[in-house]
Amino acid sequence: MELKLLQDLWVDAETVGMDEAELLRYRSNLLGRDLRLTNFGGGNTSAKIESPDPLTGEPVTVLWVKGSGGDLGTIKRDGFATLYMDKLNALKRRYQGVQEEDAMADRYALCTFNSNPRAASIDTPLHGFLPFRHVDHLHPDWAIALAACANGPRLLERLEERTGLKLIWLPWKRPGFELGLWLERAVQESPDMDGIILGSHGIFTWGDTCRASYLKTIEVIDKIGQFILAAVERKGDALFGGAIATTREDRYALATQAMPVLRGAINNVIGHFTDAPDVLRFVNSDSAKRLAWQGTSCPDHFVRTKVRPLFVEWDSAKGTAAELVQNAVQAMEGYREDYTQYYNENRLPDSPAMRSPNPTVVLVPGVGLFSFGRNKAEARITGEFYINAIHVMEGSTALEDEDSKDISLLEPYIQKYAPAAQRPSVTDNYVALPPNEAFGIEYWSLEEAKIQRMPAEKALARKVALIVGASPGIGQTVAERLAKESAHVVLADINAGLAESTAQTLQKRYGKETVSFEQVDCTNRESVRNLLERVTMQFGGVDVVVQVAALFFPPAADGRITEEQWRKTFDVNLLGAMLVADEAQRVITAQKSDGSIVLISSANGVVAKKGSWAYDTSKAAMNHLVRELAVEFAPRIRVNGVAPASVVEGSQQFPRDRVVSSLAKYGIAFEESETTEQLRGKLSGFYAERTLLKLPIVPADVAEATFLLSSFHLGKTTGQVIAVDAGLPEAFLR
Repeated sequence: MELKLLQDLWVDAETVGMDEAELLRYRSNLLGRDLRLTNFGGGNTSAKIESPDPLTGEPVTVLWVKGSGGDLGTIKRDGFATLYMDKLNALKRRYQGVQEEDAMADRYALCTFNSNPRAASIDTPLHGFLPFRHVDHLHPDWAIALAACANGPRLLERLEERTGLKLIWLPWKRPGFELGLWLERAVQESPDMDGIILGSHGIFTWGDTCRASYLKTIEVIDKIGQFILAAVERKGDALFGGAIATTREDRYALATQAMPVLRGAINNVIGHFTDAPDVLRFVNSDSAKRLAWQGTSCPDHFVRTKVRPLFVEWDSAKGTAAELVQNAVQAMEGYREDYTQYYNENRLPDSPAMRSPNPTVVLVPGVGLFSFGRNKAEARITGEFYINAIHVMEGSTALEDEDSKDISLLEPYIQKYAPAAQRPSVTDNYVALPPNEAFGIEYWSLEEAKIQRMPAEKALARKVALIVGASPGIGQTVAERLAKESAHVVLADINAGLAESTAQTLQKRYGKETVSFEQVDCTNRESVRNLLERVTMQFGGVDVVVQVAALFFPPAADGRITEEQWRKTFDVNLLGAMLVADEAQRVITAQKSDGSIVLISSANGVVAKKGSWAYDTSKAAMNHLVRELAVEFAPRIRVNGVAPASVVEGSQQFPRDRVVSSLAKYGIAFEESETTEQLRGKLSGFYAERTLLKLPIVPADVAEATFLLSSFHLGKTTGQVIAVDAGLPEAFLR
């Protein structure tokens, strides 16, 4: 076997000692590792394995098949459903037709082998009814491009002439029991074939051993890839009808201004942006709008990208950012109307209620592709799925010829298998799913049941929180508290290393795509504005802002600090807070969404103390800044403060020398040999004794108050400074 595009990744030494089930896991991981073979979460693999029945001890044939919701690249042994083959085959006698599809899926659980809790997927009969020990079903862009061609059957003849591959063509059918029977019938009629192309869907291949199935799969896909890429290369600059839009040099700046507007219009999502070359080639092309309107073909793509993307028309050569935003908002309204019409025209009496009419993918000529989801991973993957769809359309349109003006070549196959099916339309040889079939997948009762089983989202799900000040004390604890409530968190600090270290700690708990870090000088408006632009492009915008960064200069022996230190204190503690809040409100306002800004103040803003008058005065000014900003930013943005008593634990404002100085100041005995944490404990205990509750204030206390103000638990509170001081009488409101 000669591979030109793919690589044989199988290493015999790695498989020593593996049983059949473990070999299936190994093969699956190899196939899922290469995204050219299948997309994230897509495709499935299987093996029919002889095993002793746990009840009788007699040998039985068991179908091991990727369970519902798994991913081939990361699947483990327990990710496979296991079913008695004799029971699965017995279901054929119960099957009364396509009207029973959903009922049949419910019966797969009755075929479970050895009480395996892994749920079987709807693709189970597709594997079970093929008469091969090992089966692979994948969604490579190259194969789907072939499967989405109006002249597909003719192309299979050419493919066989050039490569020797013998593939069966089947028309589109939603995955399920009926399609499993189609596959069984097709192989019975043509037993010497190398695989099956499912119209607008993907490919099936097989083998007698795990290794043989793997080799056959990559061989078939490699040859299809060569066939497709040769056609794309022949098209050259004429691909998609050639370019009619101009790629903008300032596209990142344009995207930065458009992103929060799009995110706000779609409402309650996380965003992602890409201007990859293959994206720009498509969105800039003459055929882009027509192809985008056709929608995607592969059901794996469609579930993420919806029936079609939003295509924004604008003057990509000379248009301004304001014009782009205006056109995008107008196009969004039209999209909602079209989607509502699509729903109403295809709904059935038992269809679920209409979900969001907003797009998940937005295409902008000259700029790129925006994608949206419930979290960053979903937003990114949605964009990647549409890029898969672009590659499919790329291959299909490149293979256009005189036979591809309509579906006449597909008609005999439709007549044979599904004569009553709605006929798809064709654009430049590309065949997308008919609207009723697309609707059937999007509003499938099984998909709806999956959505209903999802756990309730936490308080800050789909929200973006920016924490300025990444100290291992308050900054990190606030970030962790918000991340715990499913917020996407950005930690920013003038010390990039500190921000990175804090972010890495949280990434281990909440995921690399949920927590990130940035460097910022909060006393410099340009630096803050650039920070907000980066946050916007990373997650789509911002919803919660917490200003933690603060500066305290211990006084000299005479109890004073320098004038430069005074200025620096006010620059960081007051000017920095104002700049961060002001730049954040620009983004939140562009989103037309609700936002929350929390400034971390201090009990010292109320209590006059000797030796900290610069710090105390800056915090007193911050308390009034909270009130001013609350008035300025109302009604959509709430601004509040949290004023803790001294937080010693983990605070960078309490290095060892300051702790020692404070202990000496208050006459608290200590030994130089004691650790810094021991000394901090003594100082914290002293501060606690001054309160009514006799409790120390720790970072978690500040984080909890910040969370309440950031969320809608205190959603009607603004312009307030919440004391977190265990009852400090000197700080009582006057």
